[in-house]
Parts: sequence; C-alpha cells; structure tokens
Amino acid sequence: MIVGGGRWLLALGALALVLLWAFGAGKFQVAPPELLRALAVRLWGAELDVSPAVQTVLWQIRLPRVLAGLLVGAALAAAGAAYQGMFRNPLVSPDILGVSAGAGLGAVLGIYLGQPMAVVQALAFGGGLLAVAAVLGIAALVRRHDPVLVLVLSGVAVGALLGAGISLLKILADPNTQLPSITFWLLGGLSAVTAADLAATAPALLAGLVPLALLRWRINLLGLPDDEAQALGVRVARLRLVLVLAATLATAAAVSLTGIIGWVGLVVPHVARLWVGPQFGRLLPAALLLGGGFLVAADTLARTVAPIELPLGLVTALVGAPFFLWVLARPGHE
Repeated sequence: MIVGGGRWLLALGALALVLLWAFGAGKFQVAPPELLRALAVRLWGAELDVSPAVQTVLWQIRLPRVLAGLLVGAALAAAGAAYQGMFRNPLVSPDILGVSAGAGLGAVLGIYLGQPMAVVQALAFGGGLLAVAAVLGIAALVRRHDPVLVLVLSGVAVGALLGAGISLLKILADPNTQLPSITFWLLGGLSAVTAADLAATAPALLAGLVPLALLRWRINLLGLPDDEAQALGVRVARLRLVLVLAATLATAAAVSLTGIIGWVGLVVPHVARLWVGPQFGRLLPAALLLGGGFLVAADTLARTVAPIELPLGLVTALVGAPFFLWVLARPGHE
C-alpha cells in the first residue's frame, strides 16, 4: 500500500510520463532520446545535434499547448473543488453560476460579428464575469430564502438564459463559415493557443488560484453549518464571496483561452478526494496536480487517437462521464 509522500511521488512520476507523451506524440513524433537532447540544448545550451524542425515543433507548437493544458486543467479542477466545498455539494462544477454560459455567449457573439480571436477571447472573459455578477446581484436582491440555494438557482436560471442566447446566434450564424467555428469553440480545444495568448491569460488564472491557496484552510470551515462556522469566527458571507470571485476569475480566464471544456471541474475533485481525503489543504494541491495532468493527457489523446484532431471537450466527456457514473455507483460511496 502506498501512503504519504509515496503517493505524491507516484503522482509526480505519472505527470512526468504524461508530459513526455504530450511532447513526443503527434503527427510529427519525437522519440524520447531526441526529446532529451532538445531539452539539453534548450536549457543548458548543449552542443548536440537536434534538427530545427524538432526544435520548432517542441518549443513553438507543443510547449504553449502543454503549458495551457496544465494551467487550464489545474484552474478548472481547483475551482471545482472550491465550489464543491463552499456549497457542500459534490455535484457542483465551476459553471454552476453561469460563468461558462456567459463566456460562451461572449465568444459566440465575437465570432458572429467577425472579430479577431483576441477580441473573441476578451468577450468570453468579460461575458463570464458579467454572468456571475448578474447571479450575485440577483442573489443579493432575493433575501427570503436560503442564500446558497438562491445563489445556485440563480446561476441555473441565468445559465439557461445565456444558453438560449447562444442557440439564437447559432441559428443566425452562416452555416458554412461561422457555425463550424462556433461549434468548435464551444467544444473546447488547445490547438489555437499561442504563447502570446498564454502570457495574456496566465495572470488572470493565477490571480484566481492564489486566493484559493491562501484561504485553503478556511474553506474546510464552510463545510460546517453557517451558524457553527460563524461561532468559530468565520465571516461566512464574505469568505464565500471572495471564494466565488476567485474561482470565477480562474474559470472565466480558462474558458476564454480554450473554450468550454466540461467535466474537469466536476470529476477531478472527486478523484483528488478519493486520493487525499476531503481536507481542502491537501485537496487543493491534489486537484491542481491531477487537473493539469488530466487535461494534458486528454489533449494528447484528442490529437493522436484519430486521423483528425477531436474536440477536447468531447474527449473529456467520453472519459469523465463514465468515470463519474462509476464513482456514484461504487459500493460505500456517499
């Protein structure tokens, strides 16, 4: 039985293998010895024989893609773990407050209006934040019911409304030019991510993750009833608002970079919880590690398993949905 630090070493080893696979696999395959030589040239300036084509594929095409997979997967998994903890509901995912639907509507509007990709990403980011702002505003106005219930139901309603807007724009879009772009963006993918995109989005991703890391010990207290948490000195409403804003910022930044990628924020926290338990101080790093590794592995599978590259959201759904059903059905699961 592997315990303690051994499990973390095993997970880091598995992540290293996933990264090796991601850099080497594809239509232009790079064998591990050549990959190591290219790494030595890149990091230490070693005078080794590495072809320019290998250097270009590794550092200009695959490196931004792998880094984006690590960051986006980690962000979605961390946001999912935070949402599930603060709402005391294991079925909650990062898009519960409408952030994915808002980002989707913003991106679809940008594609429909013929805007460049940078504007599409900016509209997606702004749409996600505006959607959650609307949900928080509605929840602040409705005070007759449980605040958490109102927040979640408001997110469901706003998400459905924004989803209707996406459907309307898909109907109005040109079926030969705009509709394929809209559909591909909504299914998510890392193929269009560049180093410049990653550099522009990484600060927002990290700005969302840092508060989750700093407040990871207090998130455990949100698992208690609100009155008990307040008796322990926790300002529940303020802490929950900070966590919602941080998780939303990370999710909106991730969706604006890659499109809508489902199941990562729902399934990975469950796997992390099975691995290290429910304490958020251990759950957060486990979710970050597993989320990044899972998305890089799914992306590598998406671009190697078929003659054409599959949408990333399709692969995560094919892997995540059966696993989630297994988790629900396994004996002894509550």
